[in-house]
Amino acid sequence: MSTHALKTAVQFINKKESLVVDALDGLLRASGGANLARLDGYPGVKVILRTDHKPNRKVAIIAGGGSGHEPAHAGFVGKGMLTAAVCGEVFASPAIDAVFAAIMAVTGKAGCLVIFKNYTGDRLNFGLAVERARALGKKVEVVIVKDDIALPEIPQPRGIAGVMFVEKVAGHYAEKGADLKTVAAMAQKAADGLVSLGISLSSCTLPGIGREDRVPHGKAELGLGLHGEPGVDLVNLESARQAALMVADRLFAAARPAKAYALLVNNLGSTTALEMSLLTNEVLASKHGAKIKLVLGPAMLVSSLDMHGFSLSLLPLTPDFEKALLSPASPLVWPPIRAHVKPKLVKLPKEMKAKGYKASKNAALSALVNKACDILITAEPTLNALDAKVGDGDTGSTIATAARHVQTALPLMPLARLDQFFAATSDALTRTMGGSSGVLLAIFFSAASQAAAGGANWQKALQAGLDKMMAYGGAKPGDRTMIDALMPALAALPKGLDAAAKAAREGADATAKMKSARAGRSSYVSASNLAGVTDPGAEAIAVLLEGLR
Repeated sequence: MSTHALKTAVQFINKKESLVVDALDGLLRASGGANLARLDGYPGVKVILRTDHKPNRKVAIIAGGGSGHEPAHAGFVGKGMLTAAVCGEVFASPAIDAVFAAIMAVTGKAGCLVIFKNYTGDRLNFGLAVERARALGKKVEVVIVKDDIALPEIPQPRGIAGVMFVEKVAGHYAEKGADLKTVAAMAQKAADGLVSLGISLSSCTLPGIGREDRVPHGKAELGLGLHGEPGVDLVNLESARQAALMVADRLFAAARPAKAYALLVNNLGSTTALEMSLLTNEVLASKHGAKIKLVLGPAMLVSSLDMHGFSLSLLPLTPDFEKALLSPASPLVWPPIRAHVKPKLVKLPKEMKAKGYKASKNAALSALVNKACDILITAEPTLNALDAKVGDGDTGSTIATAARHVQTALPLMPLARLDQFFAATSDALTRTMGGSSGVLLAIFFSAASQAAAGGANWQKALQAGLDKMMAYGGAKPGDRTMIDALMPALAALPKGLDAAAKAAREGADATAKMKSARAGRSSYVSASNLAGVTDPGAEAIAVLLEGLR
């Protein structure tokens, strides 16, 4: 028994006893018909099936298992894939009667292939249902998927996300009218060649029970099971690249040699789309990428409730498998399998080419800008934390990204001419700093550049930049933005940095007492959430000037 405490969670469920039934009906109600139905006998019999299947002409394909792995398997019922999906309760094998009912409902003269993953409950319940159907004269074949390589020495490997490739191959041959022997043989061949492995940063939240909070910060579980079983290794998490390559290296070491492979990138539940695309890129851009011809995903196909992880599956490709994987299929959530291609580049329009500023030196300005960038980079977590309370939590990261770029570009900038330096800074911010703050600061430095080119000193040039920023941005003092710190700071700047820093701090602190914001992201936040929280943009100005002082 685990010694880790369960962490409770609030979930959108009515009661755990009806969760699966409610969810399946939701799937059907939102399907637009899609030639789908459910067998009667709810809640004991939870079977989603095709209504357009011709049982005497085409082999039926049945798959299933415990729920909690959505969209598998009910989401994959449709032409070119499954004929029926048998669903158990969360992480529990379907009842024998449910499997038997599905077989009898969709199996005609052409016969039926039953696919399930290698777990004891599934082997027993599906197996007995199959034998009952055979005893009544039904032609039924079985393929058991055992693709998990987490425990290579185990006599009965688990079945995980690679089952998707098996179902697609079987569905293709059944749809084209192949006989049961051929369909089963091709599905078995795919199952025999599969290898899969998963890694996660968390366990999953069991409905109505909670989450076992067992993965320490900075660690990941390698080779964990689909039902939240602990991984075989607790490994250090250094980066997405390290995690992706750790899994990919082990997969390719275990896979059968082949000229090309199909790769499945599977989301285990709560990994964001950004993370999934990044992980996919790391695998495909690695030394293994040249051997990967087809890609399924990144997508959530065989999940483990809300587990924050991913799994990879490899299938050695043959011409037959390639044709089967690329053939049309129309279940509700099946993503198309695509060819692995390198990113294409289109040249920037000539108008976007960097302006030809000639680099020049100014040791004092270079030191000042470098220090300013260091201050803003150091403040990244503090500013993000503030912005998380009143915005989207990225002010610090946005500013720090721009600061890093300016530091990198500094040796190539025209430091000896203030007007050109301001213009080059505006261009740099335009390219690297997102959001409205990036545009406003780019306007600020562009206007300062024009003023400096007209003979204004640096203080007056910055004031001109502020005027344009307010004109285009629409914010003014008291609107709870960076203006509340920037305007008093520039007004006090002729008296020195001490005075400017003090004025900026007073202006920033005053934003915490403002009951509402009339510009920026905070204008969408209620007064109760703003109370006592300093505006992140104003805080950035204050922190910068205090650091420079």
